[in-house]
Amino acid sequence: MSVVKINVLTVPAEQRETLEKRFASRAGAVEGSDGFEWFELLRPVEGTDNYLVYTRWRDEESFQAWMEGPMKAAHQGGGDRPRPAASDSAVWSFEVVQQAAPKKD
Repeated sequence: MSVVKINVLTVPAEQRETLEKRFASRAGAVEGSDGFEWFELLRPVEGTDNYLVYTRWRDEESFQAWMEGPMKAAHQGGGDRPRPAASDSAVWSFEVVQQAAPKKD
């Protein structure tokens, strides 16, 4: 079954717009990766400064290949790189053991 990676980003209120714009500017960057299945950027509604970056992959190997290739390249840069919008981050890993989809009529 698939694996899910959730990147937990602590983003101060004044950096939220910056973070969302950066993700929007990279739209489409992960979709063509081998083994990629799903992406969502989740904005906190109340009680936390944590954004969740949800990705689902065919397997751990697909995720690791993306981390070592396209993702690594996208996060490297020169000295003129803008400061990070997130003040802290963590990655949670899960295996999908059950899933459901809406029934189609």
